[in-house]
Amino acid sequence: MPDPITLIAETSDRLDRLLADRIDDLSRSRLQSLIEQGHVRLNDVTCTQKKQKLKPGDRLEITIPDAEPLDALIPLDLPLDILYEDDDLLIVNKPVGLVVHPAPGHTQDTLVNALLHHCQGKLSGIGGTQRPGIVHRLDKDTTGAIVVAKTDLAHQHLQAQIAAKTARREYLGLVYGSPREDHGMIDLPIGRHPADRKR
Repeated sequence: MPDPITLIAETSDRLDRLLADRIDDLSRSRLQSLIEQGHVRLNDVTCTQKKQKLKPGDRLEITIPDAEPLDALIPLDLPLDILYEDDDLLIVNKPVGLVVHPAPGHTQDTLVNALLHHCQGKLSGIGGTQRPGIVHRLDKDTTGAIVVAKTDLAHQHLQAQIAAKTARREYLGLVYGSPREDHGMIDLPIGRHPADRKR
């Protein structure tokens, strides 16, 4: 594990914005992933909230883990429901139960393993060694269309379209039973447990 990068907040800001402003060689989405995965410490305490408010003088340490070689991922001949494919991208209908990319507790039998086999390793490298070609994600228990980039240029353009909201995702949720209220909003922080990564 490499030595952490130490930064001191000079103004009040959000954690993800400060890191994006001060660390030029990593994308904002990569930095947000590092935060969510527990690789950032705020005043000597692990911080997994990317929107954490910082105060002047707050001390940050970010550890960028060594990349796992891409050849450590095994291409697997898993069935794919391909909705569209060309030389630059493909759109896959991801079924419920299929994990998108390797993660702690689930390192094989993922969409990435199937994509490596289907595309013969020719996927965008922007997502990192664990997420080649993955532009956005869907949870394991969510089904739907997922876009996969075969080239770095396609990956950059697709991410820019999502950020600019010229491309968007829509979700349909099914509710079992009859809620008491006709409408409402959940406005609570949701994230990984700080100690138990599987919760």
